[in-house]
Amino acid sequence: MAQADSRNEVAERIGYITRVQSFSACHRLHSPTLSDEVNKRIFGKCNNPNGHGHNYKELLFVHLQIDRHTGMVMNITDLKQHIEEVIMVPLDHKNLDKDVPYFANVVSTTENVAVYIWDNMVKQLPANLLYEVKIHETDKNIVVYRGE
Repeated sequence: MAQADSRNEVAERIGYITRVQSFSACHRLHSPTLSDEVNKRIFGKCNNPNGHGHNYKELLFVHLQIDRHTGMVMNITDLKQHIEEVIMVPLDHKNLDKDVPYFANVVSTTENVAVYIWDNMVKQLPANLLYEVKIHETDKNIVVYRGE
């Protein structure tokens, strides 16, 4: 509960915003450091040489004090623009392994997609604003990354 300060004002409160964004991309789960046989055993059908695709649903969580003057944690329009630049332009309707330089030497698992989004989003947002990146690869497979 928020504490009152000496002027009988309510202390700053922390707000959380979640922005949901969907993007489509294809990839192949394949590690160049492993043999073809080991890749097939570990990644199964996701190691198909022709790749496979997903309709990812990404949830971006930000948190900060609610501004006394604007009543916002951050302007949603600004957040949408950052998501466009960090997620939609580089990832949507792309082959992650071939079109995104980051994945040239990094296996394009959903865990690593979450790390990629986090690492690029923290460069765009004010310090300590990003709280969590959550990606639904499928209805049953969900990855959460908090920069740890």
